[in-house]
Amino acid sequence: MKNSDKGLHHITVLGGDGQRTTDFYVKTLGLRMVLKTVNQDDPSTYHLFFANGNFQPASSITFFPWPMAVQGKPGTGEATVVSFSVPSESLPYWAERFGRHGVDFNGPFTRFGKEVIGFQDPDRLNLELVFDDAVNTIDAWGDSTVPAEHGIRGFWGTILKLSQTEGTGEILESVFGYQKSASEGNLELWSTGASVGGSVIIEKAEHKPGVTGRGTVHHIAFRAGNDKEQEQMRSEIIKGYLNPSPVIDRHVFKSVYFQSPGGVLFEIATDGPGYQSAQSEEELGKKLFLPSWLESRRDMIEKRLPEIVV
Repeated sequence: MKNSDKGLHHITVLGGDGQRTTDFYVKTLGLRMVLKTVNQDDPSTYHLFFANGNFQPASSITFFPWPMAVQGKPGTGEATVVSFSVPSESLPYWAERFGRHGVDFNGPFTRFGKEVIGFQDPDRLNLELVFDDAVNTIDAWGDSTVPAEHGIRGFWGTILKLSQTEGTGEILESVFGYQKSASEGNLELWSTGASVGGSVIIEKAEHKPGVTGRGTVHHIAFRAGNDKEQEQMRSEIIKGYLNPSPVIDRHVFKSVYFQSPGGVLFEIATDGPGYQSAQSEEELGKKLFLPSWLESRRDMIEKRLPEIVV
């Protein structure tokens, strides 16, 4: 996989009410629900996937909605901000849209040469829109609630807040294809050259534990082009004296998990087989998808899950 294709794959978050999350990411931000399934480790709860309309890698934000979870508070050793890329001239549109939808935002401010506004989702997850000319020529989803010329194209990146930064930088470079490209104060920008998902900011901070709960990032997934590349990356992790999981089949991609040196849970996820391997275009995000080993329990699972309407 060439370097311009490397970068983020998806980001998974601990959420609250699933319907409230769906309304915000679909109706306010204009993303598409591309998969409604269950947490494979806890089939009594949902796993919700939202992406751009073409559901390319580096555009999927996913949620484990736990309505009864405590409010989270990010600390060091975590990803603390999720940043989306939007076209460079769309700031006036988003400022007006957030005003209409009652979304408070900070900024705009400039960071690493790009305009940024910060805001939060209903569970106080820290989000950003980065106005980036690198995505101006990327097609947007025509059926979004946001006009195509202003819509989210995918991730710009994420911010990792770390008290120990060196080991994580080495992993970003040696395994995931990032290079340190700039610094501002206590921030380091690491980039792959990909137009979406190609940026990670490392924020060096004093150690401060967070509270796991609603509105905090569970893990950050990085792209592997195929099974072979994933296995090579897994081998590199082992060489670095870390302890990755076995390959786990998530049906729409395959996953390997490991704890990064800075404390963040990282995942290596394959680009394929993709969401359309699970359901037809008409069913995506509408009908509950269950892996084959849970299909016999569909009636019971569906009765226990609250209804979520897109």
